[in-house]
Amino acid sequence: MTTSSVRRTDTLTRDALAVLQPGFTGTAAPAWLLRHLGDGLASVGLFSRNIDSAEQLASLTAQLREVSPDVLVAIDEEGGDVTRLEARTGSSFPGNAALGAVDDTRLTRAVAHELGRRLAAAGVNLNWAPSADVNSNPDNPVIGVRSFGGDPDLVARHTVAYVDGMQSAGVAACVKHFPGHGDTAVDSHHAVPRVDADLDTLRSRELVPFRAAVAAGAKGVMSGHILLPALDPTYPGTVSPAALSGLLRAPESEGGLGHDGLIVTDGMEMRAISATYGLERGCVLAVAAGADAICVGGGLSGEDTVLRLRDALVRAVRDGELKEERLADAAARVRSLAEWARGAGAANAAVPALAPDPGIGMEAARRAVRATGLDTYKRPDGPVFVAAFTPLANIAVGDETPWGPAAELRRMLPGTATAVYDGAARAGDGAEGAAGGRYLGAEVLRAADGRRVVAVVRDAHRHPWMSAALDTLVTARPDTVVVEMGLPRAEPRGALHIVTYGAARVCGRAAAEIIAGE
Repeated sequence: MTTSSVRRTDTLTRDALAVLQPGFTGTAAPAWLLRHLGDGLASVGLFSRNIDSAEQLASLTAQLREVSPDVLVAIDEEGGDVTRLEARTGSSFPGNAALGAVDDTRLTRAVAHELGRRLAAAGVNLNWAPSADVNSNPDNPVIGVRSFGGDPDLVARHTVAYVDGMQSAGVAACVKHFPGHGDTAVDSHHAVPRVDADLDTLRSRELVPFRAAVAAGAKGVMSGHILLPALDPTYPGTVSPAALSGLLRAPESEGGLGHDGLIVTDGMEMRAISATYGLERGCVLAVAAGADAICVGGGLSGEDTVLRLRDALVRAVRDGELKEERLADAAARVRSLAEWARGAGAANAAVPALAPDPGIGMEAARRAVRATGLDTYKRPDGPVFVAAFTPLANIAVGDETPWGPAAELRRMLPGTATAVYDGAARAGDGAEGAAGGRYLGAEVLRAADGRRVVAVVRDAHRHPWMSAALDTLVTARPDTVVVEMGLPRAEPRGALHIVTYGAARVCGRAAAEIIAGE
């Protein structure tokens, strides 16, 4: 092999590593990860399994930067229901739906800045957030309260405020899931969602927040594994040249959004990609289509995944399937963002855009909460029984994060008892759902043993068993309190009906304060 061939091989290998954003297991960096950082790996993705505390996280990111000072450390920290920093306790910040309900862009910017400040202090400089999806489908199983709302203009202005707040703290924002996951009834973790909107609808609805975010200087955009036949009848967004190199990257003069920053894929292990194209093939197609960074590691978190994808990209270049210039351009964009993050972090450490505000999340949660029946509501004179009706877990949210007002109510109303009722296991969502829900309602009444019932639900409108259980409770005990911690699509029920627009820890506390009268 000639010297020039060796040099080209080394460059290809480093570029292939540079476009990967892999995960790993453990709360300290494994030796293989540190070795690949020295070989050209430019990004690392963190998940809740990597985080025990803010101090431990700062130590971990410092360990990474001892090997690679410019490494991009990415995380999926939306706040609200989707938290990695506080997966074991619940988030200190409400999510997008709560911020959209308040509709104060200054508040959204302040929340995002405080969250970004905490990320930056722990050494994280790329956040795979916010969700810029317009939640136009009430049956959406994966977006819901992760969206600012169903109105494109509202979503746009809060997306811009969030991006500004996050990036003013020195953390690059990555708006998702382009070109829009809001009008879907399928979760791309399981299959390929399809949006049958025409191009005019796409431009007047899905693309409005993304266009605004790009114009506001968002450093990153995350692609979604969504098929839009009007745009590309064959390939979903992540592997679609029409979506990425065309619509997202093309200048506005050519009908595009003119995004010149990083394009990151959604998790490539998700079945919408891995079950359709295979992991290696899907990653090659994504980079060829215009993606710059491959997000992988939520499920596949070993060195073998990095080696497989590195070698697949190098092989694709050598076989002529992937242009060498495209891979080099993708790697250069990753490195460019890393340079920005290092400089922005240093600048914001010296002159923060906003002062620290550790209480802003609680303030936002209190402002978002809505209560029906409060004028006639009588505070419990003793302990209550909290029944949490839990739907099948959203993979993006995870099932390890506690939610609901139970912990706060136990503190405020000593003697309060709690129980969790898993509708997916007990009742299902099919034709038997209503009958199963009535059975669950009766079970709750027996367990409550005369105490006031606080029924906690998420998206009751999407689950027949949940709705039937609430009807049973309210009929038998009109003093039942209902706390909706998802989207409030169903009619208010109970003596007091509380809507929190999310299930973060602060949302649960805001609801508990109303119930207990604090």
